[in-house]
Amino acid sequence: MEMSALSIKYEHLHTCKESGARLGILHTPNGSVPTPLFMPVGTNATVKTLDEIEALNVSEGLILGNTYHLWLQPGLEVMKAHGGIRGFMNWPKALLTDSGGFQVFSLAKLRKITDEGVHFQHHKNGDKLFLSPEKAIEIQHVLGADIIMSLDECAPFNADYDYMKKSVDRTLTWAKRGKIAHGESKTQALFGIVQGGPFIDLRKYCADELIKIDFPGYAIGGLSVGETKAEMYQVLEAMKDFLPADKPRYLMGVGAAEDLLEGCINGMDMFDCVFPTRLARHGTAMTKNGRLNIKNQSFTNDLGKLDESCTCPTCERYTRSYIRHLFKAEEFLGMRLLTIHNLFFLKNLMSDIRKAISEDRLLTFKKEFLQNYLK
Repeated sequence: MEMSALSIKYEHLHTCKESGARLGILHTPNGSVPTPLFMPVGTNATVKTLDEIEALNVSEGLILGNTYHLWLQPGLEVMKAHGGIRGFMNWPKALLTDSGGFQVFSLAKLRKITDEGVHFQHHKNGDKLFLSPEKAIEIQHVLGADIIMSLDECAPFNADYDYMKKSVDRTLTWAKRGKIAHGESKTQALFGIVQGGPFIDLRKYCADELIKIDFPGYAIGGLSVGETKAEMYQVLEAMKDFLPADKPRYLMGVGAAEDLLEGCINGMDMFDCVFPTRLARHGTAMTKNGRLNIKNQSFTNDLGKLDESCTCPTCERYTRSYIRHLFKAEEFLGMRLLTIHNLFFLKNLMSDIRKAISEDRLLTFKKEFLQNYLK
């Protein structure tokens, strides 16, 4: 598809009559992907434990890289030499990079936020670092992802109103500066990030001001950071009316099956999270009947599949007994097999969600799915 002046284009196909969820296609310079979709996270230019062929098989062709971590290791000179993440990790499809803003939140003890940017201590060697909106754009230009993110401040969800208002204003100022630094690009689309914690008026204010700046896509940040599911869903329900219908909507850091369903019902198109791969590395499989801890002794002689309905390479080839053995023997293959399974599970779930949207039955599908998954 011709990208014209934009490096991405959202094509709306259908709105579910039962739920209001959106079905679409996100066109990028490196391939088109169906929406809504889940994007596996490749923090260090790798989806943990998988090679690029395996990552292709468990994704729709759009994965994430982490700006902060790749800036520090291997560094921009190495990334330049490879022509960006795509050449570095031999990834043939679409990419998204975050801005480093989440590290402002997660590395709270190692940073100081100012209006100019964020002063960091390197989380490993203690070196002094500075990340500004302009620097975040510079790094992401080198990384070369199709979709890049504005630097934002992800304030604690329980911050008081006055602090959250100042934080939102800072995020908006940084968004304007990042947009100027980014300039016009036919190969990279810069998204704005809506912040505001639990305060719906601040969320609307932030969204309205970002829309004035005119980004090709919008993300919702500051959720799945310790708030209750009820609090998260309340924000999502409000947000569906605040964002443009003709541009993609990205809910950051959400990967639990029930949250993906709720996000889709509230008009979200894109999701990412380390949740499924982290579960896998600790021996937990996502199945249609809920989570399964493969380390449990009950699986010692179990010759069944992780999930009887699953057709992923792990379930097609290996028994629960064998995978349990791998974890008990501390063999890395166990982590790889569960990672493949969990990401395949979410890829398949999103495919089922898209089918339900096309058939105007997503609320019905949600009820049927969760009856087994949350039992």
